[in-house]
Amino acid sequence: MNKIKNEPKKIVNSFKYAISGIITGFKEERNMKIHILAVVIVVILGIVLKISKTEWIICLILFGVVISAELFNTAIETVVDIAMPEINEKARIAKDVSAGAVLIQAIISAIIGIIIFAPKIVSAFTNLI
Repeated sequence: MNKIKNEPKKIVNSFKYAISGIITGFKEERNMKIHILAVVIVVILGIVLKISKTEWIICLILFGVVISAELFNTAIETVVDIAMPEINEKARIAKDVSAGAVLIQAIISAIIGIIIFAPKIVSAFTNLI
């Protein structure tokens, strides 16, 4: 009975810890701020250029993938730093590979963003001329 009674508290605490992790990632990581700035720019462009529902869904998925990848990268780098405070080739590889995964996600997201937004931007400019 006591276990069931404590379950809602555990769930609430899980959300608190997760939100704390997101906030910490934003505060501590310069690249996270860059990704969030990109999200804000894309949202503004999406509103101005009236992207479709499907395009919004794609953008939202990409936001989640890139931000999650950056959070995973931060977690991996932190754990590696704790486990291996001195310079170590394998630790460097783990951190570099983790950062590379974020870079790939960001590049692919940017390419998809160009595919979605370039025709709309060109169309908007040609309508102005």
